[in-house]
Amino acid sequence: MKIAIPTDEGFMKSNVCISFGRTPYFLIYDTVKRDFVFLDNKAASSQGGAGIKAAQLLVDNEIDALITPRCGENAADVINAANIHMYKTINNSIDDNIEAYIEGKLSLLEEVHAGFHHHGGN
Repeated sequence: MKIAIPTDEGFMKSNVCISFGRTPYFLIYDTVKRDFVFLDNKAASSQGGAGIKAAQLLVDNEIDALITPRCGENAADVINAANIHMYKTINNSIDDNIEAYIEGKLSLLEEVHAGFHHHGGN
């Protein structure tokens, strides 16, 4: 299984990013091989549609699950259409969230927000 987590920086001791669409990086973690890679989220600097573009990045990378603090409605539509399960983070630790996912302790993320349209960079 490949899981994705939005992160503030591109290393394992970074924190989970509170923003999905505008996260600087996504950690892609393979729970079988126990290896990982960080993807630059080019959507973070988009004028609009960052969530949709970020979601498509995950779809293109064949992610099975997303662990995130929150997700906008438009991004969630893309993720759900690709049959990617969304889970709510338990805290801001990447390691804690991976462990909780593997142990089946994460709750599904069922609340999505309307998004923060037109609230991108200044």
